Amino acid sequence: MARTICLRLLTVRARTRVELRDALAARGVPESASTTVLDRLADVGLVDDGAFAAGYVLSRQRERGLAVRQISRELRDKGVDDAVITAAVQGSAAEADAEVARQLVVRKLRSMTRLAPEVKTRRLVAMLARKGYPPSMAFQVVRDAVGACDEDTAPDDTAWLA
Repeated sequence: MARTICLRLLTVRARTRVELRDALAARGVPESASTTVLDRLADVGLVDDGAFAAGYVLSRQRERGLAVRQISRELRDKGVDDAVITAAVQGSAAEADAEVARQLVVRKLRSMTRLAPEVKTRRLVAMLARKGYPPSMAFQVVRDAVGACDEDTAPDDTAWLA
């Protein structure tokens, strides 16, 4: 029964060991049975928190533009160990965070051509803050982008990124 529950859940999407353990506990599966099943699934490679975390980092950065800090928080909420999180986000250093933030700001600036610079700045920094970017990075990226945009540089011109 525990094996079937886990396989059904894994068919939908990859899950962490803690998510599967919690799902089994919610269905009344004894802890000893869930541990045995989860150990076996880990042995055959169906439950791998490291692979889950690495894929999660890539997808959340590309698809949602989230900062490493926010992604780490989400992984921690999913029960991934801190050492596994550190290994997964190590490839996504601050430079990658800044680049993703710049791309988000450039994309959003295209729809803000008629707004005053201070309004653009406020809205863009708020957007980056909601995505988990540190305030200092958010202000720097937005300041550079809005300054370049106000100097009659087209919002999609990425010359200021270099």
